[in-house]
Amino acid sequence: MFREMRRKNQRLTETECVEILHRNTAGVLAVLGDEGYPYAVPMSYVYDGEALYFHCAKSGHKLDAIKSCDKVSFCVIDQDEVVPQKYTTHFRSVVLFGRASILNNDEEVLSAIGKLAIKYHPTDSKRNRDIAIKKEYSAMCIIKIDIAHMTGKESIELVKAKYR
Repeated sequence: MFREMRRKNQRLTETECVEILHRNTAGVLAVLGDEGYPYAVPMSYVYDGEALYFHCAKSGHKLDAIKSCDKVSFCVIDQDEVVPQKYTTHFRSVVLFGRASILNNDEEVLSAIGKLAIKYHPTDSKRNRDIAIKKEYSAMCIIKIDIAHMTGKESIELVKAKYR
Protein backbone atom coordinates (compact mmCIF):
# COMPACT_ATOMS: atom_id res chain seq x y z
CA MET A 1 0.00 0.00 0.00
CA PHE A 2 2.84 2.41 0.81
CA ARG A 3 5.79 2.95 -1.48
CA GLU A 4 9.13 1.37 -0.73
CA MET A 5 11.94 3.76 0.02
CA ARG A 6 14.15 4.10 -3.03
CA ARG A 7 17.44 4.53 -1.17
CA LYS A 8 17.09 1.77 1.38
CA ASN A 9 20.67 2.16 2.64
CA GLN A 10 19.68 5.59 3.99
CA ARG A 11 16.63 4.29 5.82
CA LEU A 12 16.46 4.84 9.58
CA THR A 13 15.45 2.03 11.90
CA GLU A 14 12.10 2.13 13.64
CA THR A 15 13.93 2.84 16.91
CA GLU A 16 15.68 5.84 15.33
CA CYS A 17 12.36 7.13 13.96
CA VAL A 18 10.74 6.84 17.38
CA GLU A 19 13.66 8.67 18.99
CA ILE A 20 13.24 11.51 16.48
CA LEU A 21 9.52 11.76 17.22
CA HIS A 22 10.21 11.92 20.96
CA ARG A 23 13.12 14.35 20.66
CA ASN A 24 11.44 16.98 18.48
CA THR A 25 8.60 19.36 19.17
CA ALA A 26 7.22 20.36 15.77
CA GLY A 27 6.47 18.95 12.37
CA VAL A 28 4.31 19.62 9.34
CA LEU A 29 0.84 18.09 9.05
CA ALA A 30 -0.37 17.57 5.49
CA VAL A 31 -4.05 17.08 4.68
CA LEU A 32 -6.21 17.11 1.57
CA GLY A 33 -7.46 20.69 1.59
CA ASP A 34 -10.02 22.72 -0.29
CA GLU A 35 -10.57 21.99 -3.97
CA GLY A 36 -8.14 19.06 -3.81
CA TYR A 37 -5.15 21.25 -2.96
CA PRO A 38 -2.76 19.88 -0.35
CA TYR A 39 -2.71 21.89 2.87
CA ALA A 40 0.38 21.62 5.04
CA VAL A 41 0.61 23.34 8.40
CA PRO A 42 3.31 23.36 11.09
CA MET A 43 2.13 21.76 14.33
CA SER A 44 3.45 21.13 17.81
CA TYR A 45 2.78 17.52 18.79
CA VAL A 46 3.35 14.77 21.29
CA TYR A 47 4.07 11.14 20.44
CA ASP A 48 3.12 8.60 23.10
CA GLY A 49 4.63 5.51 21.47
CA GLU A 50 1.44 4.65 19.62
CA ALA A 51 -0.10 7.81 18.20
CA LEU A 52 0.52 11.51 17.64
CA TYR A 53 -1.61 14.19 19.26
CA PHE A 54 -2.06 17.88 18.41
CA HIS A 55 -4.18 20.60 19.90
CA CYS A 56 -5.87 23.30 17.88
CA ALA A 57 -8.90 25.57 17.78
CA LYS A 58 -12.32 23.99 17.34
CA SER A 59 -12.70 25.22 13.75
CA GLY A 60 -10.52 25.87 10.75
CA HIS A 61 -9.05 24.57 7.53
CA LYS A 62 -7.26 21.51 8.95
CA LEU A 63 -10.34 20.31 10.86
CA ASP A 64 -12.56 20.73 7.82
CA ALA A 65 -10.01 18.79 5.76
CA ILE A 66 -9.77 15.96 8.32
CA LYS A 67 -13.57 15.70 8.49
CA SER A 68 -13.61 15.38 4.71
CA CYS A 69 -10.66 12.96 4.39
CA ASP A 70 -8.97 11.43 7.43
CA LYS A 71 -5.83 10.29 5.58
CA VAL A 72 -2.89 12.52 6.57
CA SER A 73 0.86 12.73 6.47
CA PHE A 74 3.22 14.24 9.04
CA CYS A 75 6.90 15.12 8.65
CA VAL A 76 9.47 15.90 11.33
CA ILE A 77 12.88 17.29 10.34
CA ASP A 78 15.45 16.26 12.92
CA GLN A 79 18.51 17.72 11.21
CA ASP A 80 19.12 19.96 8.21
CA GLU A 81 22.72 21.10 8.03
CA VAL A 82 23.48 22.92 4.79
CA VAL A 83 26.92 22.15 3.33
CA PRO A 84 27.25 24.92 0.74
CA GLN A 85 30.64 23.92 -0.68
CA LYS A 86 29.19 20.52 -1.64
CA TYR A 87 25.74 21.81 -2.64
CA THR A 88 24.06 19.38 -0.26
CA THR A 89 22.55 19.00 3.17
CA HIS A 90 23.18 16.54 5.94
CA PHE A 91 19.58 15.75 6.81
CA ARG A 92 17.58 13.38 8.96
CA SER A 93 13.79 13.23 8.95
CA VAL A 94 10.75 11.07 9.57
CA VAL A 95 7.61 10.90 7.46
CA LEU A 96 4.53 9.08 8.63
CA PHE A 97 1.13 8.35 7.20
CA GLY A 98 -1.98 7.69 9.18
CA ARG A 99 -5.59 8.43 9.88
CA ALA A 100 -6.56 11.48 11.85
CA SER A 101 -9.52 11.69 14.17
CA ILE A 102 -10.96 14.46 16.29
CA LEU A 103 -11.24 13.24 19.86
CA ASN A 104 -14.62 13.67 21.53
CA ASN A 105 -14.30 11.45 24.59
CA ASP A 106 -13.41 13.64 27.61
CA GLU A 107 -11.13 10.98 29.09
CA GLU A 108 -9.13 10.66 25.84
CA VAL A 109 -9.01 14.44 25.37
CA LEU A 110 -7.76 15.04 28.92
CA SER A 111 -5.17 12.28 28.57
CA ALA A 112 -3.82 13.78 25.34
CA ILE A 113 -3.79 17.32 26.76
CA GLY A 114 -1.91 16.03 29.79
CA LYS A 115 0.72 14.41 27.55
CA LEU A 116 1.12 17.63 25.57
CA ALA A 117 1.41 19.71 28.75
CA ILE A 118 4.07 17.43 30.22
CA LYS A 119 6.09 17.43 26.98
CA TYR A 120 6.12 21.22 26.66
CA HIS A 121 6.45 22.09 30.37
CA PRO A 122 7.86 18.98 32.08
CA THR A 123 8.86 20.81 35.27
CA ASP A 124 5.44 22.34 35.94
CA SER A 125 3.40 21.02 38.83
CA LYS A 126 0.31 18.89 38.28
CA ARG A 127 -1.72 21.60 39.99
CA ASN A 128 -0.56 24.30 37.53
CA ARG A 129 -1.11 21.97 34.57
CA ASP A 130 -4.64 21.21 35.74
CA ILE A 131 -5.42 24.93 36.13
CA ALA A 132 -4.12 25.71 32.63
CA ILE A 133 -6.00 22.80 31.09
CA LYS A 134 -9.25 23.76 32.82
CA LYS A 135 -8.87 27.37 31.61
CA GLU A 136 -8.31 26.39 27.94
CA TYR A 137 -10.33 23.17 27.74
CA SER A 138 -13.55 24.58 26.27
CA ALA A 139 -11.75 26.28 23.36
CA MET A 140 -9.48 23.35 22.53
CA CYS A 141 -9.74 20.51 20.06
CA ILE A 142 -7.47 17.44 20.05
CA ILE A 143 -6.48 15.60 16.89
CA LYS A 144 -5.10 12.08 17.09
CA ILE A 145 -3.17 10.38 14.32
CA ASP A 146 -3.12 6.59 14.33
CA ILE A 147 0.06 5.74 12.46
CA ALA A 148 -0.27 3.32 9.55
CA HIS A 149 3.23 3.66 8.08
CA MET A 150 6.42 5.41 9.15
CA THR A 151 9.81 5.83 7.51
CA GLY A 152 12.89 7.80 8.31
CA LYS A 153 15.79 8.76 6.13
CA GLU A 154 19.16 10.43 6.53
CA SER A 155 21.75 11.72 4.12
CA ILE A 156 24.38 9.32 2.87
CA GLU A 157 27.03 11.38 4.68
CA LEU A 158 25.34 10.70 8.02
CA VAL A 159 25.04 7.01 7.18
CA LYS A 160 28.75 6.82 6.40
CA ALA A 161 29.63 8.70 9.60
CA LYS A 162 27.96 5.95 11.67
CA TYR A 163 30.46 3.40 10.39
CA ARG A 164 33.67 5.39 10.76
